[in-house]
Amino acid sequence: MEYPQCLKEELSANGLTPTGNLEWDRGLLQLLKARKREEATEVRALSPIIKQCEEIEARQRKAAPDLSVPAVYEAHAKLLMYVANSIVLAPQRRKFEVDDNNRQVLRFLLLYFNGCPLAEEVFPGRGYKLHKNIMLQGGVGVGKTMIMQVFSEYLRLTKNPRFFHNVSVTQMVNHFTIHNNIDLYIYNEGNSVGFQIKPMNLCLNDIGVDNRPFYGIDTLTVVNDFLHARNELWGNLGITDRKFAHLTTNLNDDKLRELFKQKDAYGRVVDRFKTYNIIPLTGDSRR
Repeated sequence: MEYPQCLKEELSANGLTPTGNLEWDRGLLQLLKARKREEATEVRALSPIIKQCEEIEARQRKAAPDLSVPAVYEAHAKLLMYVANSIVLAPQRRKFEVDDNNRQVLRFLLLYFNGCPLAEEVFPGRGYKLHKNIMLQGGVGVGKTMIMQVFSEYLRLTKNPRFFHNVSVTQMVNHFTIHNNIDLYIYNEGNSVGFQIKPMNLCLNDIGVDNRPFYGIDTLTVVNDFLHARNELWGNLGITDRKFAHLTTNLNDDKLRELFKQKDAYGRVVDRFKTYNIIPLTGDSRR
């Protein structure tokens, strides 16, 4: 039987090369068509779910302020300064200082916490991304913790889903001393509903500063366990589902690497620092 030209053309249209065996090629083509019908059926079944997800994403984008609009950015920048001066620093009777050491950092963080892609352009070449956590590095008193306190309050007032709680290493170790675990900072089981836990966005301040035993508890071990667990459980989810664990530290990259390798010989925690936008904060102490 002569090999049909139409079969050759149909095989070629589907990315297949004719073998010359008529029955084999017909069977192969039928199998391919059957698979395509199954895929089409599955796509039709999933289409409503995909559409629903796209609608949720669109609503989230619409709800977020568009800081690419200069007037919107300026309004949020003014609110941030109001929070800094009239709420966070009001008890100290001093003003929040903006200068060449922190101006661009503040701009980046304002865009970052509002999910604005322009954040990734503030420091060209550094590879900062919206999906990464924040790590502020700098000397004592340069304003790392203060900046995170200001942003925490700003995000709370604007009902931003990226709102985070500020936690000190001492506070976490105290909790461990009392409860023999740090589940509050990893799972937040106390606020769970049914089997649904409610983890929080956090900023852990001053990691690596004090590694002496605290009532018999090695602070570095507690922090190491926290960083490992948070990254494993909540660090690889989608941008709308993940939970952030920001950090501030007085230590540079080399000192952080040296410190955490004491408790993690395989370097897993150090490697996970790649999931952070590591932002140096320069200048003298502001205290």
